[in-house]
Amino acid sequence: MPAPPMESSSNQFRPLDHHYLVEYIKATPALCSHFGNKLDDMKIKEVGDGNLNFVFIVVSPSASLVIKQALPYVRSIGESWPMSKERSYFEAEALREQGRLCPAHVPKVYHYDRNMSLIGMRYLEPPHIILRKGLIAGIEYPLLAEHISEFMARTLFFTSLLSLTTTQHKSSVAKFCGNMELCRLTEQVIFSDPYKVSQHNHWTSPYLDRDAEAVREDNILKLEVAELKSRFCERAQALIHGDLHTGSVMVTRDSTQVIDPEFSFYGPMGFDIGAFIGNLFLAYFAQDGHANHGNDRKLYKEWILKTIVETWSLFDKKFTALWDDSNNSSGEAYLPEIYNNGELQLLVKRKYMKDLLHDTLGFAAAKMIRRIVGVAHVEDFESISDAATRARCEGQALHVAKMIMKERRKFEAITGVVSAIKEFHK
Repeated sequence: MPAPPMESSSNQFRPLDHHYLVEYIKATPALCSHFGNKLDDMKIKEVGDGNLNFVFIVVSPSASLVIKQALPYVRSIGESWPMSKERSYFEAEALREQGRLCPAHVPKVYHYDRNMSLIGMRYLEPPHIILRKGLIAGIEYPLLAEHISEFMARTLFFTSLLSLTTTQHKSSVAKFCGNMELCRLTEQVIFSDPYKVSQHNHWTSPYLDRDAEAVREDNILKLEVAELKSRFCERAQALIHGDLHTGSVMVTRDSTQVIDPEFSFYGPMGFDIGAFIGNLFLAYFAQDGHANHGNDRKLYKEWILKTIVETWSLFDKKFTALWDDSNNSSGEAYLPEIYNNGELQLLVKRKYMKDLLHDTLGFAAAKMIRRIVGVAHVEDFESISDAATRARCEGQALHVAKMIMKERRKFEAITGVVSAIKEFHK
C-alpha cells in the first residue's frame, strides 16, 4: 500500500508566524487556489493551545482553512523535550485514511508539506467547539454517541484483519511503525510515569498526595497496567487514532468531527474506544465541581452516563454489522472455510467483543489515572477553581479508575460498569 504523493512547497523547515504563513500560502498553489487566488483580505489567528503544535485559522471572504505545523519539540515543555516533527506525516496519512473510511466525521485534508511538517485542512467553523469545552459547559449533544460510534466502528473494522488480508495489513502496519516516537511518549506518560516518581507528574497537592503515593505502591494495579502496556506495544490490531480523548473531537448538536490523529499507529482497538469513554467518565466526575445553585448538574451527569452506554452499544452493533456483511468478508482473521457455521461464528463474535470491552475498560482506566496523577491533566478538572472541590472530584474518579482496571474482566456489559459508578457516586 504505497503512500500517496505529498505536495511540498518548501525545501526546509521553518516555524510559522503570521507573516511567513501569508507568504507560504501565496507560494503554494493548492492553498492559493483554495482561496480562489483572493488573498488580500485574509485574517490569521493562532489558536494552538495543545501540548505539541502550532495551529492557525486562516479566514477570508472566499474560504477558510486550518494550518497545523508540528514543531521539533514538545511545545508545552520547550526545546528541552525534543520531539520528531515527522509526526505530521502520520497525522496526514491517518486523516486521509480515516477520511476515506468515514468522510462524514473527519475534516478534509487540502495540502501536506512534509519538509515543513505542515497540514492544511478544513476549518471547522463555529458553532463547532472542542467537545471537552462543551462537556464543561453542560451542553448535551444528542448525536454524539451515534457519530463517534460510526467513526470508531468503520475506521477500526476496515483497518483490521476482519477486513484486510494479512499482506495488506502488514503493509499498513509497516508504514505506521515509523511513528515510534509518539508511541514512546504514550508508553511513558500513560503506562509508566503515573506508577513511579517522575519529575513530570503532578496532582492537586496536598489533597491527593496520599492518593498519588497509593498508585505508586499498588502492586496489583502495576500488574494490570503492565498487561495493558504490553497490549499497547505489541498488538497491531487496527489503525487507531491514538489520542481519541474529548479534546480531539469537535462538535455541534448535529456534527461530530474527529481531529488530531498524530499519535496514529496500528495498535489495540480498545485504546481508542477506552480513551473516549475514559474521558467521558472524567467529565462525569468533574460535573460536581461545575455545579451551582442554578444547576446541580444531576441531569447532565445522567446524560453523560447514558452517552457512555450508547457509545459502546452502538459501536458493538455497528462493528458486528460490518462483520456480518458478506461484502466486507475479505479479511483473513476468520476464514469462512474454517468458521463456516452460524453457531461457531456467533461464538467467535461474542468472544471478540467481550475481549474488546475488557480492553476498552482497562485503557479507559489507564487514561483516567494519568490525567489525575500524571503529566498532562484535563480542563474538566483544572477549570474547577477551588482546589479542595477539584481534589474531591479527582479522588472519586481515581478511585473508580483503579476499580475498573483491576475488575474489568468481571463486567459482562457496559451497563454493569455504569451501575457500579452510580452505586459508588450516590
